[in-house]
Amino acid sequence: MAHIHDVLNDHHDDSTSEAASAIHCGKTSLGIEFGSTRIKAVLIDEQYRTLANGDFEWENKLDNGLWTYSLEDVWKGARSAYAALAASALSQYGERLKHIGTIGFSGMMHGYLAFDKEGNLLVPFRTWRNTNTSQAHKRLSELFQYNIPERWSIAHLYQAILNKEEHVSKVAYMTTLSGYVHWKLTGRKVLGIGDASGMFPINPETKNFESAMLDAFEKLPEVAQYDWNIKDVLPEPLVAGSEAGTLSAEGALLLDPTGNLEAGSPLAPPEGDAGTGMVATNSVRVRTGNVSAGTSIFAMVVLEHKLAALHSEIDVVTTPAGDLAGMSHANNFTSDLNAWARVFSQFAESIGVTLKTDELYAALFNAALTGDPDAGGLINYCFYSGEFLAGLTEGRPVFARGPESRMNFANFMRAQLFSAFAPVTIGMNILVKEEHVKVDSLIGHGGIFTTPKVAQKILAAAFNTPITVMSTAAEGGAWGMAVLADYLKHTDKPLEQYLDDCVFADAQGTTETPDPKDVQGFEVFFDRFMASLAIEKKAVETIPLEEDGE
Repeated sequence: MAHIHDVLNDHHDDSTSEAASAIHCGKTSLGIEFGSTRIKAVLIDEQYRTLANGDFEWENKLDNGLWTYSLEDVWKGARSAYAALAASALSQYGERLKHIGTIGFSGMMHGYLAFDKEGNLLVPFRTWRNTNTSQAHKRLSELFQYNIPERWSIAHLYQAILNKEEHVSKVAYMTTLSGYVHWKLTGRKVLGIGDASGMFPINPETKNFESAMLDAFEKLPEVAQYDWNIKDVLPEPLVAGSEAGTLSAEGALLLDPTGNLEAGSPLAPPEGDAGTGMVATNSVRVRTGNVSAGTSIFAMVVLEHKLAALHSEIDVVTTPAGDLAGMSHANNFTSDLNAWARVFSQFAESIGVTLKTDELYAALFNAALTGDPDAGGLINYCFYSGEFLAGLTEGRPVFARGPESRMNFANFMRAQLFSAFAPVTIGMNILVKEEHVKVDSLIGHGGIFTTPKVAQKILAAAFNTPITVMSTAAEGGAWGMAVLADYLKHTDKPLEQYLDDCVFADAQGTTETPDPKDVQGFEVFFDRFMASLAIEKKAVETIPLEEDGE
């Protein structure tokens, strides 16, 4: 009679053998996502199981008042994440990664990467986090009668034009971070339609940029003076499953300088983090939605029809299949929360206690569930950078309270979590309460949901709707991009059917329904949060953005 551990070992040997075979035969898909704080690489098999992963941590930097990442760090991070993944595959399965079935790259959306006709970067990468484009946002939104958020690529370009920046005359190509990486690895100037929808408005019927808006932009006197045409400057939008090029020999060496990686793998259209979030949560059908939480946070719902009115708080983007989705996007989410976590970690170390990261966050988050429903009168503003939803061009993290507030550990942590979800709630309230958008399901994903139940319960209270977290929640966008890469082999099915039938057929998930006390408590906190924004605005006026000498 076999012992239980023998059976388990046999099963482990079988799964290891299957994984090794998949890697050896190239029956794999690779997704690499360039997030705000981490570049993550995930390799999956044809059953969508993660075989290996690797990552690289990075941070944006202020350069002349603008948030940026260097292109050197883009490639350093990509190579490091891939090398870690390849090393993991070799150590686990004894297989050197050579041929990959399909590949896809995704990244933070929006921003400004502009190149001249020789392919030289004209100005440092301006990320989504910059909010210096208010003038462009207002003028273009009025011109198009379509919300053009400050983060969008066209807003960055137009602001540079309004500022009469010297480089504008040399612009030959503009793309996003994922589009840039894809271009360098394949030679193709294309972009997944979801990522493209954060550059310039998309027509859901033609699955291309809105031609009337392109013409209107080109006719602006300040734009018409330049030799280039906006239609030639933008990348070509592609829906999921479209042929988007193959990994070139030069691209293979760029990603893997060891020379082990072979050229020729088909690449999926490069996507934005919104699109990979939809895929990772199976939220591409009409009336489904997801909340993607990281350095920034966005909540989005796939729309049944266009919005009735123009709302500056709502982005209208698309799914990777090109269907419209309404999105409430907040620039700020976990940066302040992580800073406080580091303080508590340092305190623990000072008294001789070393906590693992998951233990630390579990202790902090679970404490929040024991606090007063409204966080005891405490207020927190998590604004590291500007926040359009709150009318802020810059941000300063602020914690405040009245002398009669109930200051304790539980309420402090509850205020931290409430404040993290408060900005995105501003836009979500407009979608649900003013536009009457129907939501059949709302799924959360991102690292904050890996601590069981806590963030789910807080978000359920903030949105007053059930929140589901699936077993793939921690996988995030890199896994979602790997799935989009695999979709290249299944284009006989619409994307939503492929996800239902193939990827999520046996998916497990947990759902937290709103607790009425939590809902009422969040509403009290949210009213206090909005009413006291003058504190934050005064902090922006009086606290220097950068300390003297830095």
